[in-house]
Amino acid sequence: MSKAVLRFIRLSPTKARLIAREVQGMNAEEALAALEFMPNKAAKVISKVITSAVANGGYEPEEVVITSCRVDRGPYLKRFRPRARGRASRIMKPTSHVYVEVAQKKDS
Repeated sequence: MSKAVLRFIRLSPTKARLIAREVQGMNAEEALAALEFMPNKAAKVISKVITSAVANGGYEPEEVVITSCRVDRGPYLKRFRPRARGRASRIMKPTSHVYVEVAQKKDS
């Protein structure tokens, strides 16, 4: 089993979780092929993390299965936008932490 982590990525965790749920339990090669054709920013980010997890274990993508693909909330980047009457409103820019674990396929 090997892992890869990408932290503090400027991406909404809610949007990233939609993609993470799609690839969990898939063969890494199939997951990378599916992510290549998804138009989301999260798909590109998760694809890179999966590739890194496979390389960390010294495996080939066709040899492994994605056992866990998790997206946690990171800290918010807080920005301010000027508003009417000299006020300011807060803009919250979310960040995410992406965790991927891969393991070799069990021959059955």
